[in-house]
Amino acid sequence: MVSPIGIGKEAFQKSLSSGKSGISTITRFDTSELPVRIAAEIKNFDPHLFMDKKLIRRTDLFSQYGIAATKMAVEDAGIDFDREDRERATVFMGTAIAGGELIEEQHKAFIRYGARKVSPILGTVFYNDSCVAQICIELGLTGGSITLSGACAASSTAIAYAFNRIRENYVDVVLAGGVETPILALFIAALGRAGAMSRRNEEPERACRPFDKLRDGFVLGEGSCILVMEELNHALERGAHIYAEIAGVGTSTDAYHMTSPEPTTEQASRAMRLALIDAKFSPQQIDYINAHGSSTQINDIVETRAIKKVFGAHAYNVAISSTKSEYGHSMGATGAMDLAAICLAIENNLIPPTINYEFPDSECDLDYTPNEARVARIDTAMSNSFGFGGHNTCIIVNRLS
Repeated sequence: MVSPIGIGKEAFQKSLSSGKSGISTITRFDTSELPVRIAAEIKNFDPHLFMDKKLIRRTDLFSQYGIAATKMAVEDAGIDFDREDRERATVFMGTAIAGGELIEEQHKAFIRYGARKVSPILGTVFYNDSCVAQICIELGLTGGSITLSGACAASSTAIAYAFNRIRENYVDVVLAGGVETPILALFIAALGRAGAMSRRNEEPERACRPFDKLRDGFVLGEGSCILVMEELNHALERGAHIYAEIAGVGTSTDAYHMTSPEPTTEQASRAMRLALIDAKFSPQQIDYINAHGSSTQINDIVETRAIKKVFGAHAYNVAISSTKSEYGHSMGATGAMDLAAICLAIENNLIPPTINYEFPDSECDLDYTPNEARVARIDTAMSNSFGFGGHNTCIIVNRLS
């Protein structure tokens, strides 16, 4: 886990449970001409802790985040690939826009000095598969890797794809998750002008406020989260520590609009129902929902409507929270972070809060676990990821019994 609220599982969980915001004023570049000047930047990341100087020189921040998160996940899982069949182990990664820092930097050099100043490394950095390829090279995994793009649902879709490949017996182990480094001046300028992002520049820690009446847009985040997914018997045989079991997945597409969710919630609610059917659970069995909760006006209303449509009266009993309120919206990586938050909630019997929830919205009237973590046993939970372009992925996990 490489996130704006902590590098590593322990730091992430500590910040998550305490309601710490990772959002601050952008420090990487001059924002004086931008309408949005805040983001959830990762502070104090040192790639030297995870890779040698040669690899650092050959990779950009995008790949470095992914490699670091993968190495921490593998260490936490205690899996030794020297003892595994590497042809039955692989990497599935989700990303929306991949990296961009080096591309921006090299483009400026190209415009100013010409082709002679362009680094040959840029040729591989351009590919959004560069991170996955580098991880497979580092670990020697040959089970058929892939990088998926599904906007803000990308890493959840990668995890869903990994789940299906494992249960169809194609592989035993998948390092699945997402990585994103979207805090770029050009990207922020575009999204800021589109009105999608919060402009609460003077109080960044309070800017991301899902389901709150005064929400005014999402806050961009970044990072990488990787989960080690295994076939159950494979994990049990090697004595793995199992955080949770994936029980079912559901996907759908709105086919409606590039940035706005379909207002009748037909496809968002369908993805949730498909996940419940796949898991063979009823809505009443869900104890907690980690909502997409992006902190935009229409998205939070539509998600609330979708939950009500699927859960009926139980929608008012189930605990819900949006952990994006703490670590921002890391686009393609956010679904994996959300699922990790669920796994840690199950492990610690602690529901993470939706921070900055101050003013209730009559159209968002469910239990969003406002401002403070809540002690509760969670046996079954749902993660919602709804991306630009209408990509919807829902994942259900349960406590292993």
